[in-house]
Amino acid sequence: MHGRCDSFVVETDVHYPADVNLLWDAMRCLIRECGRAASGCGLDGWRQWRYLTTAIKGRFHAVRKTRWAGPEDVKACLDLCRKLVVRAEGTLSELQDPRTRRLPGKGNPASIGHFIGHAKRQIDQVDRRLPKGETIPHGEKVFSIFEDHTRWISKGKAGVPVELGVPVCIVEDGFGFLLNHRIMWDGSDVDHAVPVTGETQARFPDFRACRFDRGFHSPENRPDLDTLLDHNVLPGKGCLGRADRIREGEETFVAMRRRHPAVESAINNLEHRGLDRVRAHGSGGFERVVGLSVLAFNIHRLGLSVRRRRQVLLKRRRERLPLAA
Repeated sequence: MHGRCDSFVVETDVHYPADVNLLWDAMRCLIRECGRAASGCGLDGWRQWRYLTTAIKGRFHAVRKTRWAGPEDVKACLDLCRKLVVRAEGTLSELQDPRTRRLPGKGNPASIGHFIGHAKRQIDQVDRRLPKGETIPHGEKVFSIFEDHTRWISKGKAGVPVELGVPVCIVEDGFGFLLNHRIMWDGSDVDHAVPVTGETQARFPDFRACRFDRGFHSPENRPDLDTLLDHNVLPGKGCLGRADRIREGEETFVAMRRRHPAVESAINNLEHRGLDRVRAHGSGGFERVVGLSVLAFNIHRLGLSVRRRRQVLLKRRRERLPLAA
């Protein structure tokens, strides 16, 4: 059994993650949760929470207009956000008090604490970037407060400078069925080449040959994949040495490598079965949609095989029938 392995980005349902937009998301959700908790528990301080949402929205609109926004606009917005976060922390302390009585479904301390953490981080990053002119390191950034698993993926594709989502690695066999898939919550193709091959072999012991693209290559992956596979079609990166040129010039290697681009058809098929953009919430919903899309892909492929087989049988029957007089 042989196959081909490739990865693609499954987008999550998020907007462009500018730090000011993420701060607005955190603040409006924090104010809403605190207002609902206060009304359900009889707490003070959030009677005008809808008015506060409108007021802080005006501050954010002033900051978003970067061409006309000045330091005083940014400072006024951040000061208001800090005051509301301090007030929300007080509300959270009251909600966590065992003596506080809450109506069913009102006052969720975990949700309030979640949005407080996001608001504090975004206040700090906006303060560092706009007034102080710092560059925020990529590792400190969060690209969605609702879908925390969203990653910033830049593969250098023409017309697609960046994709917001999670990469998914798939393994397709020679008959067009998907043998395995792996959601890459972290790391890149290099980090998942050996694990996904081992998982596929654990399910299908006859899986002894696989084709990859250059993105999966590393000096550490080559010997590990050579141990797992009888035919490891993994092209190298950069300028190749003499041994690598001889290896990649072999007739079997060249023939198998030419079949690798066919995996793009499977990726396009998956995108038409729910993996163009996942609108389910949370990492659990993301896993569920990916798994169901892979299942739908294989069922569709099985249906095509059954239909083609029936067409062949019907054609043979027609050829055997005597011609009408």
